[in-house]
Amino acid sequence: MAEDNDSNYILMTYILKHRYEFERAKDGKEAVDKTLTGVYDLVLMDIKMPVMDGLEATAAIREKMPDLPIVALTANAFDSDRQLAMDAGCTDFLTKPVSSTKCLETIAKYIG
Repeated sequence: MAEDNDSNYILMTYILKHRYEFERAKDGKEAVDKTLTGVYDLVLMDIKMPVMDGLEATAAIREKMPDLPIVALTANAFDSDRQLAMDAGCTDFLTKPVSSTKCLETIAKYIG
C-alpha cells in the first residue's frame, strides 16, 4: 500500500488487517522500490504523494511488471482523474474515503 497520509493508512489497516498481509510505502519511489524487489499480489496506490507521485510510480512499476494489479486509491474523484490513473497503468480506481465493502470487493476481484 502506497500511502503517505497516516490517517488514511490507519483506515486502510482497519479495513485490510483481518484479510490480507500488507506493508506500507510512504511515497511513490518507495512503492516502486518495494514492488520491484519484493513479491506482491496487488498494489494500492495513492496518487498524490511526495518524492514521486502515484501516476509516475504506477508507470514505473508497469514497465517492469505489466500484469501486477495496481489499484488507484485517491481523493481525486473526477472522471479526468480516473482517466489519468488508467492511462498511467492502473488496473482499477477507488476514491477516498473508500468504503470497506467496495475496497474488499475490488481487491478480491484481482487476488481473491
